[in-house]
Amino acid sequence: MATTVQCNIVSADESLFSGPVEMVVATGSLGELGINAGHAPLLSDLKPGPVRLIKQAGDEEMYYLSGGYLEVQPNAISILADTAVRADDIDEAAAAEAVKAAEQALANQAGEIEYSKAASMLAQATAQLHTVQTLRKKLGG
Repeated sequence: MATTVQCNIVSADESLFSGPVEMVVATGSLGELGINAGHAPLLSDLKPGPVRLIKQAGDEEMYYLSGGYLEVQPNAISILADTAVRADDIDEAAAAEAVKAAEQALANQAGEIEYSKAASMLAQATAQLHTVQTLRKKLGG
């Protein structure tokens, strides 16, 4: 049996996950992170996108984060996000529509503030769509 570590995923609205995991895979600002039990203490910001939890016996859960922070301590991994959703709760059609709306907003931007907001919307919508597609590939559908 592989060694586990306590993991908690918390958004501004709710606690989404709390339990033992063998590994957490997330995307930080400097690239993909794989965190196992015994990992050195770490604090990293997270990019919008999927977070994979590999639980005991190889079971996996996937979540979408709009961004946030990951903290690794000797006995726990904490993920704090503004928005977090279980990947299987994401509506793929709505995510695809959000990508189109953000792309249109980018094309029709009138100033720097609108451009920044539209670019942020596009990054989040694209990451959400990527999360759904990754889950679908994993499930073989």
